[in-house]
Order: sequence, then C-alpha cells, then structure tokens
Amino acid sequence: MDILRDEGNQVDSAETGEKCLSKLEKQHYNLIILDVRLPGMDGLEVFKKIKEKEIDTDVVMISGNSDIETAVTAVQMGAYNFLEKPLSMAKILTTIRNISNARALLNKTKHIDTERQSKYQMIGESPQILKIRSVIQKVAATDTKVLIRGESGTGKELVAWAIHQSSQRRHKAFIAFNSAAIPGELVESELFGYEKGAFTGAEKRKIGKLEMAHHGTLFLDEIGDMTIETQAKILRVIQEGTFERVGGHQTIDIDVRILAATHKSLEEMITKGTFREDLFYRLNVLPITVPPLREREGDIPILAEHYLQHFSVELNFPKKTLSQSAMALLSGYDFPGNIRELRNLIERLYILVDNQEIRDEDILPHLKISAPAAAQTQPAFNLNQNFATARREFDIQFLTRCLEQNSWNISLTAEKLGMRQPNLSRKIKELGIKRNA
Repeated sequence: MDILRDEGNQVDSAETGEKCLSKLEKQHYNLIILDVRLPGMDGLEVFKKIKEKEIDTDVVMISGNSDIETAVTAVQMGAYNFLEKPLSMAKILTTIRNISNARALLNKTKHIDTERQSKYQMIGESPQILKIRSVIQKVAATDTKVLIRGESGTGKELVAWAIHQSSQRRHKAFIAFNSAAIPGELVESELFGYEKGAFTGAEKRKIGKLEMAHHGTLFLDEIGDMTIETQAKILRVIQEGTFERVGGHQTIDIDVRILAATHKSLEEMITKGTFREDLFYRLNVLPITVPPLREREGDIPILAEHYLQHFSVELNFPKKTLSQSAMALLSGYDFPGNIRELRNLIERLYILVDNQEIRDEDILPHLKISAPAAAQTQPAFNLNQNFATARREFDIQFLTRCLEQNSWNISLTAEKLGMRQPNLSRKIKELGIKRNA
C-alpha cells in the first residue's frame, strides 16, 4: 500500500466483502483490487453486488492458481483484469496506470460528447420548434429518409443531430458532410474514400465519410451543391447499400441512415437538369422545413440568453446582459443570417462591449438595416426617439403602402414581400394597421 501511495494514489482497504460494499455506499473509488477468496462473502459475489448497484468503478480480481477459472468468469462479467498471486508490484502499477489512462480518455470523450450536445442543442419554445421536435420523435424511431429544408443559418444540422440522437443509432457515429465546403473535384474522394494510387498524392488508402458512418448516420448538408455524377452514386448507396472507393473495384456493403439538407429549391434544379429527380424522391420521404428566425415567435430572447451564457463560459468573461431596449431591438430585427447571425453577433458584442450591460447603441452598428426599394419616398422620422419606436413606425408606413398598392389583398402582398400570409396577418394585427374607410 505504501508503494501505491508513493505513486500518488489515495489508498483504502477493507478486510471483508461486506465492509467493501459498505465503504462503496459512502465514498467513490476509481479502482478496487478484489481478492476472490474473502472471509464470508467471496470476491465474485462482491463483484456481482457492485454490478447490481451500478457502482461506477473499475475492478481488478486477484487469485491463486485454483481460483483462475472464477477470476476469468469475473472478467467476462466486466472486471478490468485479473492478476495471479503472488502479486508483482510492477504488474499492479502498470495495471493502475492503464486504468487511469483509460479513465482519463473516457472522461475526455464524455467532455467532448457534452460539448457536442451543447453545440447541437435545439433552443426555442416557439410553436414551429415544438412541432419540429414532435416530428423528430416520430421519425427518429425509423430509418426513413428525411430532407431538411430552410434558409442558411436556421439550424438544419441541429435537426439532423436530434434525429440521430433520438434513434437506435445514437451510440454509433454521426458524420456530417457539407458538399458546399469542399472543392468539387474532392467531394467523391472525401465522401467515398480512395485506394492507394487512385490519383497523384494518394499514397495510402483513405476511409471516406460514408464508411465512417457505417451503422450510424450520414448527414449530407447542402445536397444541392453535389454534382450529377456524385448524386448518382448516392442514389446507388440508398437503393443497394453498396459503394466503391475512388480507384477501387471492391464493392463494399454499407449500413447507414442518410439525412440530407439544402437551402436551395431542388424542384427548380430538377427542372434545370442539375438535380436528379429520382434522388429527390428518395430523399424527400419526410420533409422538415426549419423556419427562419424572423418567423419563430418569442425565440429570439431565449436564443440571445442562451448565447450570453454560452460565450460567458467559452470566452471566460463575466456574464453580460441585454438592456430591455437592446432585447426589444433584437426581437424586432429580421436576422437575414438567422441563428448563425445572432450567435456571431453575441460573440462579437462580448468582445467589443466593455460594460456588463449591452445596450441598443452597442448593437445598432452591427445590424443590416436598410429601407426597402419599394418605398418611393423616404418616410419622416423623429430622430430623437429610440430605435424600436422608429422601427415600428417604419413597419407601419411600409406595410400600409404595400397593402395599398395591392388593394389590401393580404395574400398577394405577402407573396410579393416573400412572407407567409399568416405571419403578415399577425404583423398587421400587432401594429394595429387598419384600412381607411
């Protein structure tokens, strides 16, 4: 025991199995060196109790020659290892170091998983997000293909991750592949992998993203940016469950769930001949449309608070807050870059704003606000009022003029403005816009 302490370990002991279990109920131990032969309850029975109580500890069994079969049984039950008497201190120290390294690696993996969970967390309580969560729970239990659609920055990858995490494949790999982020000539070698000598510079075999996702989930982001040739190979994977690496002739079987996403109109691309119609129908079994941030009722304050907390930890800064007028400013802003723009904005404000409270004057220089071309004349505003009030006045004048131009036809106005009719109707009601007699 002294040698173990000299190595920096905290060491305790128990004379019987009963005393061991009693100590485990009161204190956590990373490792237990457990003898098979104990007075009263034997070591194997102690180990069974440890397993039944789901105590998070590693167990190393020790035994004499006559007890090796029992010790092997314990290893098969989940013991880390067994050591034969007489004990070699070198073997004990090596075993402890190996367990310590394995624990450190496990803790690091758990930390990475926790960070990934935080990164991919779907934040919001708007009706639109609640509906998407409901759909995710229904489709996750199957291997149904899902096509996730929405503007850039709306969180399409978060939906894909949520589907994976709620599925039976959640303990396997989730591999994201973005066609738009990779030069066209490298897409196939990155996606399918390649054999040694497949092309200049291919000095050894490389496993592609598809193969990495075996038994897991492959998320094909921006599928609309794939070439027709790559689309044909993806279609084969979906239909036959097979593929070949670039430069290879061996047909490889693959078991993978494919989720796809795009911000483009694939229907228009089909008409132009730049996207395969058969692949579209294979992928579009269950479509999910992620709404832009401007249409998510009440989610901007929730997301803003989430990122205020997130960047306080990530940047190691004291937690900042948003003033009431600053929050109102963000809530009334359209966020053309969606959640990505809001996230980047909060990070930028953490770095640039010295005060603990972020105010609207801190935010205004970073927002893309311009008067629409549809307004023929510049509306007059009181420059002494705050931004939220000025924005409200502008919205009233602009929407009133658009409605007048379309004879107060709300559906036609919404179509020309690129809005959904229910959202425009709600906006008209919120602003109190009424048609003059």
